[in-house]
Amino acid sequence: MKRLVVVSNRVAEPGCSHAAGGLAVCILDALRKRGGVWFGWNGEIVPDDAEIDVSRVKFDELTLATMPLTERDYRDYYLGFANAALWPVHHYRLDLARFTQEAIDGYRRVNDRFAEKLAPMLMSNDLVWVHDYHFIPLGAALRERGVANRIGFFLHIPFPPPDVLCAMPEHEWLMSALVEYDLVGFQTKTDQANFLRFMCDFMQGEMLTPDLVRVGGKTVTASVFPVGIDVDSFSAMAESPSAAERIQRLHRAGEPRINVIGVDRLDYTKGLPDRLRSFKRLLEIYPQNCKAVTLMQIAPPTREDVQAYADIRHELEALSGEINGQFGDFDWTPVRYLHRRVDRDTLAALYRGSQVGLVTPLRDGMNLVAKEYVVAQDAENPGVLVLSRFAGAAEELQEALIVNPYDADEVANAMQKAIVMPLGERKERHAALLARVRKHDSYNWMDGFLRALSACRLPLAA
Repeated sequence: MKRLVVVSNRVAEPGCSHAAGGLAVCILDALRKRGGVWFGWNGEIVPDDAEIDVSRVKFDELTLATMPLTERDYRDYYLGFANAALWPVHHYRLDLARFTQEAIDGYRRVNDRFAEKLAPMLMSNDLVWVHDYHFIPLGAALRERGVANRIGFFLHIPFPPPDVLCAMPEHEWLMSALVEYDLVGFQTKTDQANFLRFMCDFMQGEMLTPDLVRVGGKTVTASVFPVGIDVDSFSAMAESPSAAERIQRLHRAGEPRINVIGVDRLDYTKGLPDRLRSFKRLLEIYPQNCKAVTLMQIAPPTREDVQAYADIRHELEALSGEINGQFGDFDWTPVRYLHRRVDRDTLAALYRGSQVGLVTPLRDGMNLVAKEYVVAQDAENPGVLVLSRFAGAAEELQEALIVNPYDADEVANAMQKAIVMPLGERKERHAALLARVRKHDSYNWMDGFLRALSACRLPLAA
């Protein structure tokens, strides 16, 4: 079995399964079985004149290899090009994108450094799996250093339409770098189609098969691998005795009967202000829900150094205060807003104890919260998932109530439909959703990608 080398912005440590997401646990499991390396940033920021060394920690057949970023790298590469340019562009938000030459140079510099440090660590038959928008040009940088291994890339965020992508400086360089990978994986058919359309319309690519395109003498496989979760593990969390205790606390005497839950990183792509406005419309259009329904919105902090994230936090705090002030009473708080991290055990219980799961991003690569909510439900009395049509998960989870997150009345009406939905319909929808989530779990996602990468033809040595 070929050794696996994974590259991602952050690295998860073994033994942190309750803190890490299902994907991290899945990747760790694969690395243990195959033997391999997980390489990435260690989260540390050091002075610009510091010497950058790779730290290695070995766990049996698994090696975690990490290194810090300099202050300049963090500013230009991470906050700059990765999160102030690539992130908004890939989420169709050109209005929020900021482009500077310093940021572009920083992105190139960090990818070159990662390639320089990684190349000597590779064995000739390693499978190299690069993750996400932080490392789009890493494959090309490795090729420049003579790496002839099979290298795959998986994009966890959306791939934008060509007319959005081409508004970004350096898009031609970035897309040329993507062609250096043997396999490029996407979350949805829409993302795959956008990529192939760009290759054919803007880079004179030629389709050889529905998943294979030739561009400038190189061929790259572009396929869809929907990300999933560890179904059995998350289900066990939701059904544990401690989860039952947390659910009892959620439904303590004097509290509303119906709980609506939303769990999202504090990010402008998640549509959180729109979600609160939709909940407000629910109370306005269906006043019988006053003192009967509560929205719990959990929004852990993220990228607080980026101004757009500080702005959305202030907007959410103002909106939740406005709704609670207008509709709340001494014995009922309409919106419970938590701006902090919550461990996965607690989240599983909160999902199970909530009759409506509200997942309404404005644009999302997949959104695993939707799948976690489905898995956490009691099959004999399940809740209802209300899901944005612009989440990648909507391509699979068609039995959810699919909504336009920009239309507050449509979302409010869907919430009301979920609240009054008969048990028989809820069970039928849930059974279908659970079957889909189980079919495309995290292990099938990983296995599908690695099988496809192993089947790619080896590139010619540089």
